[in-house]
Amino acid sequence: MKKMKIGILREEKTPPDKRVPLTPLVCAELIKSYPDVEIVVQPSSIRCYTNEEYVAFGIPLQEDLSDCDVLMGVKEVPVDKLIPNKTYFFFSHTIKKQPHNQKLMRALIEKKITMVDYETLTDKNRNRIIGFGRYAGIVGAYNAIRGYGLKYDLFRLKPAHQCRDRAEMEEELKRIKLPNIKIVMTGNGRVANGVIETLSVLHLRRVTPEEFLMSNYREAVYTQLTPRDYVERPDDHNFDLNDFFTHPEHFVSKFPPFTKQADIYISAHYWDPRSPKMFTLQDVQASDFKISVIADITCDINGSVPTTIRASSVENPFYGFNIHTLQEDLPFKKDCILVMAVDNLPTELPRDASDGFAKDLQERVLPFLIGADEDKIIERATICKDGKLMPAFEYLADYAYS
Repeated sequence: MKKMKIGILREEKTPPDKRVPLTPLVCAELIKSYPDVEIVVQPSSIRCYTNEEYVAFGIPLQEDLSDCDVLMGVKEVPVDKLIPNKTYFFFSHTIKKQPHNQKLMRALIEKKITMVDYETLTDKNRNRIIGFGRYAGIVGAYNAIRGYGLKYDLFRLKPAHQCRDRAEMEEELKRIKLPNIKIVMTGNGRVANGVIETLSVLHLRRVTPEEFLMSNYREAVYTQLTPRDYVERPDDHNFDLNDFFTHPEHFVSKFPPFTKQADIYISAHYWDPRSPKMFTLQDVQASDFKISVIADITCDINGSVPTTIRASSVENPFYGFNIHTLQEDLPFKKDCILVMAVDNLPTELPRDASDGFAKDLQERVLPFLIGADEDKIIERATICKDGKLMPAFEYLADYAYS
């Protein structure tokens, strides 16, 4: 086991993020478990955990982190704040060649930084082992219900970011009763599981996709669609999931029938740009298109959900999509679909989201950073090192070097 000094970065991206990679409690537990590990935290006035809380757990504050071996944050670190020759952990948003972060990618190379991206941390079977997706689902589903209540003036829920924690948010849900509406959700990963956790607080009845399409109910119900339920090959109805992952461009959407039955749509699935859109703008203008609230948690602009024309913000989570003009409009107008497309949903419950993330780091990642890494978890997640892209990320060459 090696000696290591870990610094927790102050979030400096605008707007600043309140989440933390390691909570005060997890820091204290790590120091106890690994005597050769030292942890310091850069002071911050906006974190969901205060400077005083870290100090109370024995974690010292330190402004200058240049003597740290490893630096950990949440969102992208501004280029001018990057310290050369260090190991960084954060969400870099570079692996899809995102244009707005090309400057960051080049700086990581030029400053010979070892960049370990949370998004690329996987187990030996290439399954992701850490992320905030669950809380995106938890908050996104809450926002969908809140938006429906506002649109039809049925109830008013406190915004999630104004709740102290998830417990208070769930207390808000427990005091309302939904009419006999139908909710359809897509996805079956971490985000979708978070959605189900929130819907479960409302004690909603879950029905099969077939029942959803064929039956009417006296109570609110929801159904969950996996890829098998929402796409198909037009020439072959024997669904093969691996075929869909490999060649999504060969598939067409089976989702339109659900647009004629659902009142709320919650999008919680991963979307490959080669995949078909869930529905078309022509579908939106059909007289039997019933969906009036769409919570696009995945928030791919002009992606799988064509009504998602921009991201919305925590402070202003809703906008309208006019079904006649097919343009953005006021959120609660009669002829508008209410769209929720907040792209940083976990920040609405930063303490809860940080707590879960920190525990995952503690259990699934840091043991392999501090000790032996026989499964090469850290190496596999490293995008660049010593001024060069790692072999698995050489596809970024034109993005990183040009």
